[in-house]
Amino acid sequence: MGPGSDANASVRDDKVGAMSNPILVEVTRGPLVESIHRGSIAMADSQGKLVFALGDVETPVYPRSSLKPIQALPLIESGAAEAFGVTEEEIALACASHSGEPMHTERVAAWLARIGCNESDLACGPHPPRYEPVWEEMIRRGEMPTRLHNNCSGKHTGFLTVAKHWDIATKGYERFDHPVQQEVMATLSRLSGVRDLPHGIDGCAAPNFAVPLSGFARALAKFADPSSLDPVRGDAAQKIVQAMVHFPELVSGTGRACAILMRASNGRAAVKTGAEGVYAGIVPELGLGIALKIDDGAGRAAEAAIAFVLDRLGLLGNDKPARAIINAPVLNTRNEVVGERRPGEDLRRAAIPSP
Repeated sequence: MGPGSDANASVRDDKVGAMSNPILVEVTRGPLVESIHRGSIAMADSQGKLVFALGDVETPVYPRSSLKPIQALPLIESGAAEAFGVTEEEIALACASHSGEPMHTERVAAWLARIGCNESDLACGPHPPRYEPVWEEMIRRGEMPTRLHNNCSGKHTGFLTVAKHWDIATKGYERFDHPVQQEVMATLSRLSGVRDLPHGIDGCAAPNFAVPLSGFARALAKFADPSSLDPVRGDAAQKIVQAMVHFPELVSGTGRACAILMRASNGRAAVKTGAEGVYAGIVPELGLGIALKIDDGAGRAAEAAIAFVLDRLGLLGNDKPARAIINAPVLNTRNEVVGERRPGEDLRRAAIPSP
């Protein structure tokens, strides 16, 4: 069998493996389950022990934007944040997939100006704000979105800050072979314990590195309990988690699931969404890192799954907005309840560790 046949066989095997993943979330309509979302979850502690696994947690996946806390580490470790007076709010923005609201764009613009850059230096492309009232107002005023509105503009400003601090080229900072991106890759490898990190290009034009959920959970656990890290990296990890839980709306936006869940946990957990159904969780009091992926990429399922896990860990209490993410009504155009989005039986029965 030739190389091409081997590759095709591998793809088929991966697809078969994915289909065997448990049903994490289901959507009903009337008496029937209309849709299902399969996926995988890994939880690890800071010593590298996998304390819970459901589904395939060893096939590499792209963390997408849930990787941002790790992508932000060089900003602090390098001394760039201190050198340029980067605030805690700006650290939160470096981890953000924000909604393009003024609270995001104005802060990013000020940060860029302070490091001697402007909107045109951002490698990410423009897209409309996710928060509809802001986008509708821009349309009324005849304004077009800029790169500041890109949900990753804070992350990219962080990359630029590191390049400025290192006194290296800012142009091309988003390329795989640029020192900033190489440092991100080395950091993820060290934290996850995974050497081979295939990469693809994310929607914002920066590299995204594929890692098994097991390795990603191990990396996130070191943010939850940085005692095994060297003092510089441990301090940086703590600052990132603190920034995220102190400014949940800067990490996401008004009414977004990340903000709702972090508010509900009262600072006890940091969570970060990623495109294509990925979620990351950091729980300092339990020393746990959580990584999950929905096979079909559905964000609605990823939100429900991470909320369910956080609730099982005793982090959400009776917070109504957070609990509404776990079990969400399906509405018709008359605002009538016609079904429900809920955790699937495989997830409900899972032996998630008790706090």
